[in-house]
This record gives sequence, C-alpha cells and structure tokens, in this order.
Amino acid sequence: MKFVLIFGPQAVGKMTVGQELEKLTGLKLFHNHMTIDLLVPFFGFTPEMWKLSDHFREEIFKAMAKSNQKGLIFTYVWAFDKQEDWDYVGRICEIFRSHGATICFVELEAALAVRLERNKSPHRLKHKPTKRNIDWSEVELKETFKKHRLNSFPGEIKQENYLRIDNTNLSAEAAAKLIGERFQLL
Repeated sequence: MKFVLIFGPQAVGKMTVGQELEKLTGLKLFHNHMTIDLLVPFFGFTPEMWKLSDHFREEIFKAMAKSNQKGLIFTYVWAFDKQEDWDYVGRICEIFRSHGATICFVELEAALAVRLERNKSPHRLKHKPTKRNIDWSEVELKETFKKHRLNSFPGEIKQENYLRIDNTNLSAEAAAKLIGERFQLL
C-alpha cells in the first residue's frame, strides 16, 4: 500500500496532478474537496463542517489502509505555521504507516499569479463547487497566502520519501510522471 500526500497552497494543481497520477498508477484519488463540497451546502465553512470533514476523511483513511487497494492519493493545504496541521498530517500518516504502507510526500509550489489563473480554470470549477464563486475564492486564496505559510522551508520536511515540484511551468501530466518515477509507482 502506498499513501501519497500531495500538498501545497490553493490552486497549485494538487487535484489535477493527483488525477493524472491516478491515471498513471491506478492509485485512488481522494482530493480534499470531496468532503468539503459534500458538507458546505449543509453547514457552510463552519467548525462543524471541518469537524465532520476530518471525521469522514479519517474513516475513509482507516478503511483504505486496511483494504487490499494498491494505495491512495490525498490532497491537502498544509499551513506550516499551524501546529494542528502538522499534528493532522502526523495522524493521517500514522493510520497508513500502522498498516505497513509506504508514505510519499509531494509538495507542489507555483507562482501566485499562476495560481490565481488556475483558480478560475474550467477544470477546477467543474470539480470544486465551492470555488465557483470566483470573487470569494480569489479573496480567500490571497488572504490565506498572507496569513499562512503554505510551502515548507528547505529541509523542513524530514520524510524520507519527499519530492518538491515547482509546477509553475510544468503540466500536470509531467508532474505526475515525475512523482510516479521518483516513488516507483509506475
């Protein structure tokens, strides 16, 4: 079992790269908006929504880690300046590690101007209903960029299986191929 955690700021291309990696490897993609977009219509962006989202995700992780599946790709916006995000990543990785899975960390980074363009791409809007209010989404992207550190410092990630990709000028297909080759997923 492989658990591939793709993380980086909003609109960096986590889901799109994950979709391409899923095509190449047969690993299942569970992008973070799958729970968010399920719950926001009922609860909005409230503490209750985040609590339920975390709970649903954890149960899916537990079931997947125990399964005979080849592996899972999960996307996440990791605020490196928030201890609770570090703790969350540790908890979800431990679910897989406790079942013998190999954990692969993939960090994506891209220029803010590129991310603002990607934020309104038809592909993103098709798969993420809560991002369809582009004005709100753009403000949220910029505010989060100012408020939190969404990419790691050099050497901060101590994970043995770690790959950082600047995909500012790299296609999702090319990024997925790099990931697949690096972690022998192809």
